[in-house]
Amino acid sequence: MLLDTASLYFRAFHGLPETIRAPDGSPINAVRGLLDMIARLVTDFQPAGLVACWDDNWRPHWRVALMPEYKAHRLAAAVPGGIDVEETPAGLVRQVPIIRQVLDALDIPIVGAEDCEADDVIGTLATRAAGPVDVVTGDRDLFQLVDDAAGIRVVYTAKGMSKLEMVTDDVVRAKYGIPPNRYADFAVMRGDPSDGIPGVPGVGEKTATTLLNEFGDLDGIIAAAADPSVPLSASIRTKIKAAQAYLEVAPTVVRVRRDLDLPEPDSVLHPLAASRMEALNALSDQWGLGGSLNRAVRALGTAE
Repeated sequence: MLLDTASLYFRAFHGLPETIRAPDGSPINAVRGLLDMIARLVTDFQPAGLVACWDDNWRPHWRVALMPEYKAHRLAAAVPGGIDVEETPAGLVRQVPIIRQVLDALDIPIVGAEDCEADDVIGTLATRAAGPVDVVTGDRDLFQLVDDAAGIRVVYTAKGMSKLEMVTDDVVRAKYGIPPNRYADFAVMRGDPSDGIPGVPGVGEKTATTLLNEFGDLDGIIAAAADPSVPLSASIRTKIKAAQAYLEVAPTVVRVRRDLDLPEPDSVLHPLAASRMEALNALSDQWGLGGSLNRAVRALGTAE
């Protein structure tokens, strides 16, 4: 099970009141909410292993170099040569280091990659996995990884933990009219305002689906637009040609990387050693993690 960790702790922060506080008065809602999510996921799905995938850079330089508007609307401050600051509630910023502490104490590996997003870590680990993989996220970008034949599905959290959606090949086809291996090309065509990806002006979901089913993939669509012998409406042909510069860079921005040089994380779940329990008890006392931590510990200790 691969966790899109930031997606989950953002959801926890916004789903629980900031009145949930540590003994020193600090907000602790995101930490406790994430722990409850982990307890629920491990209890319900009984994964053999668990990895917390991390955004070492939420706005990688190489993506921004190709598309400067990438996630620009979420930018709080640009840091030349460094990691840009994302617009994040102050109450959540204070909790992210605590989340890392607690995950480490729980012996859940945190895996990131330099100048890459958690999506790229997930893509790499899912692609090279020897067995079935569940990707837990509220981000539909990761639908491109869904692959029934490889045993990769998305546990989609967008409707909340009580209404988890298991996204398989058939679900992607039902939602968008295309197989998952065409989802990235579909997203390039349609665009994604949440990531600042503009899409091809004048091409919506229905048109993107129709074009992909007719011409196979993005390269096929571009080739068709350039070939006057191919039957294609003048309007669509003009739109594709006008978006040529965008279409040259957008696929690299949108597609999740699957080729990162990552170490193999020790993700196997097992009961926690006494030394770890001491550290967890100290964290629980310091931050008031209470029942949320207890539920996570019990779930991890009983996972098969």
